[in-house]
Amino acid sequence: MLSVKNIVKQYANHRALDDVSLEVEKGKIFGLLGPNGAGKTSLIRIITQITAPDSGEVIFNGKKLNSNHINQIGYLPEERGLYKKMEIGEQVLYLSKLKGLNTAEATKRIKFWFEKLDMGSWWNKKVEDLSKGMQQKVQFVATILHNPELIILDEPFSGFDPVNADLIKNEILELNAKGTTFIFSTHRMESVEELCDNIALIDKSKKILDGSVDDIKASYRNNTYRIEYKGEADFSNSKFFDIIEYTEIKEGKSLKFKLKEGNSVNDVLGLMLPEVRINHLEEVIPSMNDIFIERVKK
Repeated sequence: MLSVKNIVKQYANHRALDDVSLEVEKGKIFGLLGPNGAGKTSLIRIITQITAPDSGEVIFNGKKLNSNHINQIGYLPEERGLYKKMEIGEQVLYLSKLKGLNTAEATKRIKFWFEKLDMGSWWNKKVEDLSKGMQQKVQFVATILHNPELIILDEPFSGFDPVNADLIKNEILELNAKGTTFIFSTHRMESVEELCDNIALIDKSKKILDGSVDDIKASYRNNTYRIEYKGEADFSNSKFFDIIEYTEIKEGKSLKFKLKEGNSVNDVLGLMLPEVRINHLEEVIPSMNDIFIERVKK
């Protein structure tokens, strides 16, 4: 759906994006990751045509990005922008009309979403009377109301309690199941693992990692395992593995270890089974949070 090709963006003496390219597949949830100041928001502003790149291009559904594409994109920015003194129903109606909906259709859709997200009594309330999380729900509705093909969410769970965060997460998954494509910018790596099909990691204006979440995690496997067992045998000088972490647990002991080159888990089991009772064995695959920290530190 979206091809970002060799984008460069310079602000005075600061290069926000340096030859960044990425591909967002139709019907996928794409995670745009990076530390603060990496260039994520600059890229989003280019995709939403708030600013333009100095060089490079963006292709949307096979055509160079242009003003006709604006109504096919929904954008929930990290910095919220509701009018505090305006009634919520009128405000969402106004925003939806900016996206090309007529009054009757917009009103029908607003009432549907307000009921679905437990906002039915909010129509005549003012934004200033709402909590941060409640305001976030209003902006989420305004973002998706015109049924955009591509929805860009910048830190969408900011300000939400766990119940409402779960509610919005389920709405994202439901929309995605119906074919909507998402770009999802966040610092919450647990959300990335739950939601995203593919990711790109930007740091200091450059893309330093991209691919599917599963493939990236698989590529960082490093022969590390955790085994839980009951018994008193000492495995500290094993020729098969190096111990990373040893802890006492309620059911016995837990050993996190890394296999030495040329050895397998079967070798470890062959060593331990005659001495102790094995309760649990699992491979420790680095989380997206671990991978994020490792790559950015490099």
